[in-house]
Amino acid sequence: MVALVLIGLGAGVGYWLTARHYQPIVTTAQADVKKAGEDLASCRTTRESLEGQVGEQNQAIAALKAAEQDREQKAKAAADQAHQDAQQDYQAANRLQQERTGGDPAATAAAIIDNELGL
Repeated sequence: MVALVLIGLGAGVGYWLTARHYQPIVTTAQADVKKAGEDLASCRTTRESLEGQVGEQNQAIAALKAAEQDREQKAKAAADQAHQDAQQDYQAANRLQQERTGGDPAATAAAIIDNELGL
């Protein structure tokens, strides 16, 4: 019976010494786990925010590309129209040069221009 009491007393003292030794380590580990959980939540929030911003940037880039293509098409159409308009003027200028009949060049040019304009 004394042996059982001594074994129980030894076990109780051993438990108390072990708990006293490991309690600060367990408390520190629990605090670290809690901080890691908070950091994880913060990282997830930041990640979601960044994903949203990247999505908005991708939409803006797509809109800019569409606007660029639209401007390119309009510029090409305007250049084609200008080329056609210039071609008509070029042909009219060639006719003016070919229809020169002699006499005063200024009066002849004025008459041809008036004729072209329907005056």
